[in-house]
Amino acid sequence: MTHKRRAMTVVAFDFDGTLSDSEMTVLLGDRCGVADDMAEITERAMNDEIGYAESLRSRASLLESLPKAEAEAAFDEVVLREGAADLIKELNDAGVTTAILTGGFERGVAAALEREGVSVDHIVSNRLPMNGNELTGDVEGPLIEGTKDDALEDLADDVGVDLDETVAVGDGANDLPMLKVAGLAIGFEPKPAVEPHCDVVVTSMDEARETLIEETVLAEP
Repeated sequence: MTHKRRAMTVVAFDFDGTLSDSEMTVLLGDRCGVADDMAEITERAMNDEIGYAESLRSRASLLESLPKAEAEAAFDEVVLREGAADLIKELNDAGVTTAILTGGFERGVAAALEREGVSVDHIVSNRLPMNGNELTGDVEGPLIEGTKDDALEDLADDVGVDLDETVAVGDGANDLPMLKVAGLAIGFEPKPAVEPHCDVVVTSMDEARETLIEETVLAEP
């Protein structure tokens, strides 16, 4: 069913679990033997059992002393989900403002986009600082304590549109703030705590594209 909204000209994606089925902290954790601990913390956070800031700091602390070369190798393993690059390109070609709002890390996002030869207009992400050639175990960035509704509102202001002209696509509890304020909330295989807050639920990038066509964000081919 088509939702009666103003024309939507901004599409903001979550990254881990949405544009990518990679989980950056787990890939990093594989490099130092803590991937299972990472996955458990991530799952609890995505189901809204613990706060996102707490979960992110806990995961980052497990990476203390990971060598830079190992971190870079992990980021190079981050890949876009099937169909994601094509959807981003189609949105860009249509003049839609594209954004990635992620609590994940800028280096992994950049690596995945570069590999597919695609770009977005805006990226808001976090960073893992280094001391010399090792991770410090800390994390920095706007989406630790900051939330994605504020990031989406700032993006809308920058572009000069209202929040009801934006689309948010995400899957986990830390996506809830932007899903709640966007003009259209698309859940990508959303967690149980997230699904009730989604206008539409999809399980593939093709389904996301079909939804964007139905909502006239994209034109019929």
